[in-house]
Amino acid sequence: MRIHPTAIIEDGATIGAGTAVWDHAHIRYGARLGRECIVGGKSHISYDVAIGNRVKINSFVFICPGVTLEDGVMVSAGTVFTNDRTPRATTSDLCELRSSEPDEHTRRTLVRQGATIGARCVIGCDLTIGRFAMVGMGSVVTRPVPDFHLVIGHPAQFAGYVCRCGYVLMRYQNGQTTKPRITTCVACGLAYSIDVGMVHELTPPPLPMRTR
Repeated sequence: MRIHPTAIIEDGATIGAGTAVWDHAHIRYGARLGRECIVGGKSHISYDVAIGNRVKINSFVFICPGVTLEDGVMVSAGTVFTNDRTPRATTSDLCELRSSEPDEHTRRTLVRQGATIGARCVIGCDLTIGRFAMVGMGSVVTRPVPDFHLVIGHPAQFAGYVCRCGYVLMRYQNGQTTKPRITTCVACGLAYSIDVGMVHELTPPPLPMRTR
């Protein structure tokens, strides 16, 4: 484990073996980080956030309560997660500051294993980003992203399909639904069946990542 001397790790946070936390990062109480993660400088991980193993969080990332990142997720620099569809600073009479603690308004966000979120994205709440999905840089995600899908834009729109390795398998063209087909990644050779937005792996996936 490597913790930069300027990082703030609050009591009650859990940091897994081999994880590195860089300068001025702040990890709040109750957050749980797995093994061999990287937390970039100036990033903020709020209370009770759950993070799996071998997750890369670049610099200036804000992860709010209610977010779960599964194994192998990458969150690029400047990304912001949200967790409230009706945020207010105070009660309706303006007489009391609302708590930042999770409550009945807090919405959950799940980022499934292997997914990548590009730089400077904004991630809405009450949604799931699927396994090995790819969110292009600068996107604003307002609805769920299926497994192996590529989304880009403001708001994010479906743009194609991606391989486990991150290479684009197929682009979405002319607003037409993709006909069923089998395709092979030209970068790594893994094969997939794509049928009306559903992606199925035909090549046996790689062996599970090692554990210690």
